[in-house]
Amino acid sequence: MPEFQDWLSGVLIPVTTPFDPVTGEVAPVSMRENIRRWTAEPIDGIVLFGSTGEGMLLDEEEKLRLTAMVRDVMPGGLPLVAGAGAESTRATVRQAQRLAEAGADAVLVHAPPYFGPALSAAALRDHFLAVADASPVPVILYHIPKYAKVTLEPGLVGELARHPNIRGLKDSSGDVKRFAEYTTACGRECALFVGNGALLYTALELGAAGGIIAVGLLAPALCAEIVRCFRSGDAQRAGQLQERIAPVHREVVAPFGAPGLKAALERIGYVGGPPRAPLKALAEKERAQVARVMQAAGLLPE
Repeated sequence: MPEFQDWLSGVLIPVTTPFDPVTGEVAPVSMRENIRRWTAEPIDGIVLFGSTGEGMLLDEEEKLRLTAMVRDVMPGGLPLVAGAGAESTRATVRQAQRLAEAGADAVLVHAPPYFGPALSAAALRDHFLAVADASPVPVILYHIPKYAKVTLEPGLVGELARHPNIRGLKDSSGDVKRFAEYTTACGRECALFVGNGALLYTALELGAAGGIIAVGLLAPALCAEIVRCFRSGDAQRAGQLQERIAPVHREVVAPFGAPGLKAALERIGYVGGPPRAPLKALAEKERAQVARVMQAAGLLPE
């Protein structure tokens, strides 16, 4: 395998999980259709079972089946990352090991959300280190305080980054100052990814390896072009494209999450479908707002 920072960089997309509208079960045929379309775009990897993928609403066996299925339809060499977060350390370890066996190239691990706010920095450190010790594939830390209610301090992240199997961090806090502190704390020890699609360009300026961004589901080529232009020195073009897609993050991804993304995907011909309960599909007024934002960004078909 190439150097991690080279192998895993650029635009990775945290895909949604389609469900059958009648039974509520996972819809593998729809998942295959979406994955084939996304992997025909200039993306750099697929991420399963994050917040956008409703990972916390999926059973472990569902995750395993979907991981194996997605691995089978993805082009060779394209990285597949799977969310392995659970409430206990032992369950997270088990998920990481089984997802690796199913075909994941790396696992994305968030802090345990239920007891997380009560955990000390030492307890969080021990949790992540135990997962990293036991995982047969690289671990990417997932900082998502909106849902996990845990803030990973830069000092802790820098310490964890020294573990040879903790190879990356996705920061979805939207806090630019904290992201800059992570880059200082980690140095070259791990690859940093921004999780906020409105901040991709800014994160690249700060030294990010790329973004794991939900807006990439709706505009994969545009997001990839931001990275390409930035790396080639065309800052003006990269900035213009960032301004174009930023409202999609702010007005669709951030307020509506997975249900909003599914509604947006349906507008551009992907399978969206309903979210899994207790999440609710968007009301018509919200769907109209999604359509307006997509139209303004030039993302709807003519």
